[in-house]
Amino acid sequence: MLKCVNRYTGSLQQLLLIFIIINFTTKQAISGYRFGYSESNQKRWARHHGYCAGKTQSPIAVNPARAISLHMPAVDMIGYHNLLPYPLKIINNGHTVSIAIPKLSEEQLGKGEFMPYTSGAKLPGEFEVESIHFHWGDKNNRGAEHVVNDIRYTMEMHIVHRNRKYSNLTEALGYTDGVAVMGFFYNLDEDEGLGLTAISRHLHLVPEAHNEAILNVTFSLSSLISGVDVDKFYTYKGSLTTPPCSEAVTWILYPDPISISAKQISRFRQLYDVEEGALVDNFRQLQPLGNRRIFMRVGHTHHTNIQALISEVDYRKWDWFH
Repeated sequence: MLKCVNRYTGSLQQLLLIFIIINFTTKQAISGYRFGYSESNQKRWARHHGYCAGKTQSPIAVNPARAISLHMPAVDMIGYHNLLPYPLKIINNGHTVSIAIPKLSEEQLGKGEFMPYTSGAKLPGEFEVESIHFHWGDKNNRGAEHVVNDIRYTMEMHIVHRNRKYSNLTEALGYTDGVAVMGFFYNLDEDEGLGLTAISRHLHLVPEAHNEAILNVTFSLSSLISGVDVDKFYTYKGSLTTPPCSEAVTWILYPDPISISAKQISRFRQLYDVEEGALVDNFRQLQPLGNRRIFMRVGHTHHTNIQALISEVDYRKWDWFH
């Protein structure tokens, strides 16, 4: 009798183990590779995505003393003062909060409307806006992904753009000139970041991973970056800071921080990821600069005469690598 019970118990345990394995495998197949931000998790990224072990990865530490000063055009932000297409969707994907921007309809395009786009600096073409997302920390002295002049700010916003010559972001990520990301930093302040209000007030709608909601408001990209000196920036070649870590990104970093209040950042810190608990410290470890150059724009005139620039120094001949 005891042998029968043991045999039955063993069979039940085997069946339970098989069920757990099948269930886990099915979940992985449906949800795809879920990455974490702990040190041990970040070391595993490259097992699933080879680019994460590449030589031109992001984020990096920007040392102004090592940056190469260049007279180059400012970044032209076309349509940044226009309201973004409605409706905007706010998403908690378990790794960040993102704002998905809908594409314009054929009717809207026929009326002459267009998506905001950017060009200038050392960008190889025109880049159309795709989405916005954020990286923040559990403490006020961390959260941003890039470090500038030994400072890691409380939060960093990324405005992601796709090179217009590619039909979608997935295609663009396959090319070194496919994507441009503009990075903006937030520093804790007594005053609220007014441009951030439209987003921070709706974070309660997406408290957990895989939550998403339609915003009942829209806003302009320029409202998010109000007060930033957009004529001053650093630029370098890098990658996405999350898997698949595609090395397709031209980065433009604006060092002048935007204000964020304690109340606003607390709303970000109240979000959750299903697997790891609180959604905080969602920033990647700094990556080696290697043989890359970081360029810093010199001058504070937005509308720069290109011919005057070329006569002084042809910024286009400066390579990203040395």
